[in-house]
Amino acid sequence: MKSFEPAYRGLLRSGELAERARSAHAHLERCDLCANQCHVNRLQTINSAICRTGESAIVYSHGPHFGEERPLVGRFGSGTIFFSRCNLHCLFCQNWEISQRGEGREVSPEELAAMMLELQELGCHNINFVSPSHVVAQILAALALAAEQGLRVPLVYNTGGYDSSEALALLDGVVDIYMPDMKFADSATALKYLQVHNYPKVNQAAVKEMHRQVGELVLDKQGIARRGLLIRHLVLPENSAGTEQILAFIAQEISPDTYLNLMDQYRPCYRANELPPLDRRLRRSEFQVARVQAGKHGLHRLD
Repeated sequence: MKSFEPAYRGLLRSGELAERARSAHAHLERCDLCANQCHVNRLQTINSAICRTGESAIVYSHGPHFGEERPLVGRFGSGTIFFSRCNLHCLFCQNWEISQRGEGREVSPEELAAMMLELQELGCHNINFVSPSHVVAQILAALALAAEQGLRVPLVYNTGGYDSSEALALLDGVVDIYMPDMKFADSATALKYLQVHNYPKVNQAAVKEMHRQVGELVLDKQGIARRGLLIRHLVLPENSAGTEQILAFIAQEISPDTYLNLMDQYRPCYRANELPPLDRRLRRSEFQVARVQAGKHGLHRLD
């Protein structure tokens, strides 16, 4: 990895990065940049858009983050930018003030580019876009500016996993590290808890495409991620997420060498108290079952 260069630098030199930004902005006129396929003109209104976001991205916060996966954090942290609003409506969201209430402020492409460059200046190992699915156009507009001004660290696309083929086509050759959630294996359960249709089908197709674009997660000699796929799965009480089905899909349809963060930190948040069995914390025994299932399916790169 001595000569590693983020993918978007090549697109900058060819002029393709600016073209992607222009194309993405045009998509906002009849938005299909997430799997909700609202087809709302976000340049004119946000009232009927599921993400409730218009032409400008809303940012809650940005800064070095040390609570992410080890290959992202390293010594100087992951340079996170937390976008407000979301294309999912998870009834157990741990950041619901940001994702549902929309706390934060609108930022211009110039301001968003400045945030990226500031995080690079602070020594962050990457730029980590948190909840980016509804602001792909805004990210590309800012990235074109930041790359011109010298941005050269990897980009992390940290997503709930409900991503459209249109958005992923625009991001091909732009994103270095895809970090999608795989939340639910069953469509009816996903609809109940996430309030979106066909989540498993959309999610699985998106993860396959992400893997096609970037491959397995590659680390440098210091253990820092440079390029590849990193999947997150949150284990839920009473196997509500369908964990084994998701693990089997990853092993069989993606790769047993996939880097996986099998997460045990579930706690009831937002409206989870209304939704048993999500009204309680995960038991240690339930997580141990998930760990055994991961081993059974040959998944060995666990964060």
